[in-house]
Amino acid sequence: MENKIHLGLIREEKQPYDNRVAFNPKQCQWIMQHYPQVQIYVQPSSHRCFRDEEYQRAGIPLQEDLSHCSLLLGIKEVPADKLMAGKTYLFFSHTKKKQPHNRHMLQTILEKKITLIDYECLVHPDGQRILGFGFFAGVVGAHNGLQAFGRKTGSFTLQPVHTCHDFQELIAQYFGIKLPPMKIVLTGSGRVAAGVLEIMGLLGIKYLPPEEYLVNQYTYPVYTQLKAGELYLRKNDKSYSRADFHAHPEQYECRFLPYVTVSDVLMNGIYWDHNIPPLFTPADLRKDNFRLQVIADITDDTHGSVPCNLGDSTIEDPVYGVVKATMTQTGPYLPDTVDMMCVSNLPNELPRDASQYFGDQLMKYVFEALLQPPDDMITMATIAREGQLTERFSYLTDYVNEATSEI
Repeated sequence: MENKIHLGLIREEKQPYDNRVAFNPKQCQWIMQHYPQVQIYVQPSSHRCFRDEEYQRAGIPLQEDLSHCSLLLGIKEVPADKLMAGKTYLFFSHTKKKQPHNRHMLQTILEKKITLIDYECLVHPDGQRILGFGFFAGVVGAHNGLQAFGRKTGSFTLQPVHTCHDFQELIAQYFGIKLPPMKIVLTGSGRVAAGVLEIMGLLGIKYLPPEEYLVNQYTYPVYTQLKAGELYLRKNDKSYSRADFHAHPEQYECRFLPYVTVSDVLMNGIYWDHNIPPLFTPADLRKDNFRLQVIADITDDTHGSVPCNLGDSTIEDPVYGVVKATMTQTGPYLPDTVDMMCVSNLPNELPRDASQYFGDQLMKYVFEALLQPPDDMITMATIAREGQLTERFSYLTDYVNEATSEI
C-alpha cells in the first residue's frame, strides 16, 4: 500500500468558474481498474459538469482535503492562495508567454516549491500539441455563428448550445432544419477547423473549392475552407512554408479580401500572432461591397486577425454588433452591422463532451509517462520543478522577478 499513487482532481476555483474536469467518472473508474497502484480522489464541486454523486456512484471517493495526494489535476489556473506547497500540479497555466495576470501565481508556485506541468506544453515528437479543447471550441463556435445568422436574418432558429445536456442533444435539434442559401468561409486547418467541419457535415452544408466558391452563386448553403497556405503567401515569390511563416510572418501578405465580398458568414479558426497581417482592415469594413453579416471569431484575439473583434462576449450573451463605419460596439442583429461572436470559453458550453475528449487524450498519451518519470515529453512540459524554473523555461526568470502590479 505504501507504493500507492494518490491523484486528486481539484475543484476549479478561478472565476468565472470553469465547469470542465480532467477525467470524468467513467475514466477515473477505468484508470483505477487498469492501474491498481493509482487511487483517485475528487474534491467536491457545485459547478463541475459531472456532479459529485456521479463520481460517488463510480466508486471515486470525494475528499475536500487533498493534501495526501502527490499529483493534482485541474483545468484552469489555480488561484495563488489555493496552491498547496510541494505538490505536482497539471493545468493550463497561461504563463509561457509571460501573461501579466498570472505572474503572481507563478511566483507563488516557485515560493511553495511546487512542480508545474503545463498541458499546453505537452507535445508529440513531431511538435503537435497533445491536449486541447479546440475541437469543441470549433463545434460550439460554428453552431453559435449559424444561430446568430438565423436570428439576424429571421430565417431559422437554433437553440443555444449551453442549454443542451450534451453533444447528442445538440445534434438532435438539427433534424429537419432547412437552412437558407448562404455562403460560409472557414479559415484554418487545426482542431478548431475540425470542429467546424463536424457541424458543416451534420447540417449537410456542401463544401466547394475556393475557386468555385468565389465566382458562383448557389440556391443552398455552401462553405469553403482556407488553410494557412491559401490565406498567406510570401510577398516576394508568392510561396508558403509553415516554418518560414511562423518565423517571419511580416514577410507574408493575406489573400482573404475577395472572400469578404462574397461570404455571409466567416468562421475564423486560424492561428494568429501580432506580426501576422489581419484578414481585412477597418477600411475594408467600411466599403460598400463588404458582405459579411456574421463573424464567429473562434480563435478570439481582440483586435487580432479580425480587427472588428472589440473584446470578448459571454456564453449567456454571445453576440454583439459592430457599426462598420466607426468600428464601435452596438446591439446584435441590427441591419447594416456586422455581428461578432467572440466567446473565449466556448468548450464550456459542451463541458461533458469536451471533458471526455480531453481525458481520453490524457489517458492515451500522457498518463503512463506521468507514473514513470523521468520522461522526455513530461520534462519538456515542466515549467517549474520543486520551486525552480526548468532550463527550458528559464527565459521566464525576468517575468517572475518583476514586481506584481497587475493581479
